[in-house]
Amino acid sequence: MVFWATVGAIVMAACYGVGAVLQAVGMRDSTSTESLDPRLVVRMLSELPYLIGLGLDGLGFLASLLALRHLPLFLVQAGVAASVGITALLADRFLAVRLRARHWTALLALAVGVVLLAMSAEPGVSKLLSRPAEWTLVALIVPVLLTGIWAARPGHGGASVLALASGAAFSGVSIAARAVDDHGPWWNLLGQPLAYAVLAYGALGAVLFAAGLERGSVTVVVAILFAVETVVPAAVGLWLLGDSARPGLGGLAAAGFVITVGAAVALARYAQPAESRKAASRTEPA
Repeated sequence: MVFWATVGAIVMAACYGVGAVLQAVGMRDSTSTESLDPRLVVRMLSELPYLIGLGLDGLGFLASLLALRHLPLFLVQAGVAASVGITALLADRFLAVRLRARHWTALLALAVGVVLLAMSAEPGVSKLLSRPAEWTLVALIVPVLLTGIWAARPGHGGASVLALASGAAFSGVSIAARAVDDHGPWWNLLGQPLAYAVLAYGALGAVLFAAGLERGSVTVVVAILFAVETVVPAAVGLWLLGDSARPGLGGLAAAGFVITVGAAVALARYAQPAESRKAASRTEPA
């Protein structure tokens, strides 16, 4: 199962990377809203690129569930961060975003970091959270939602904060999916709060991500999203879920993780072309 979990992580990264660009293509002709509107995703379903991108996100999510059952969060989430490299390559081709020498260096570093993590990660199932910890994870969706509502208002943070909130929401998805008890028949999931947390965090993350893409550069939004979505679950996995590196390879895992996250964030620092978005005159800080 470790082999198929690894395949799942690779498929997840590819789907997320391609899906982000397709959703950005679909969003660039949308009408900007001045609040966090859940109907935004519904409206965008009429845009074929966005619809295909959303479908790839769904496929990537299913692949991530397989990976999360047998691989530590720091490895799986590093795969999520690595997908920003795919996004960057496709943005260079289809969104007229120019990659420079330092960005190709970051792409190479991204690949090195993921390889180091794959070599050092210790496969295994996660520990179960206590029931109070489960409900705490469920309850944290409220401040994430409120942050998104605040950021969607004019002059209150815009795309960067929406990307941050989206990363927090998708972090909730990964943590809940890793920690949920899936032993026994599938209907046992109906009585587990973490199963509902996966759905709620996923829906909220999709809305926040769409709102962020509507307001800013795809690369900035994706880089912030993936940085948060990588660091937060990895820390929780090490702290609460029993994730670990192979004996004697903790330093290698730490180096791979830092390199992966740093390279993903570095890829946010290339310019957004004027023709790539209707709001291209805005510049979002990384």
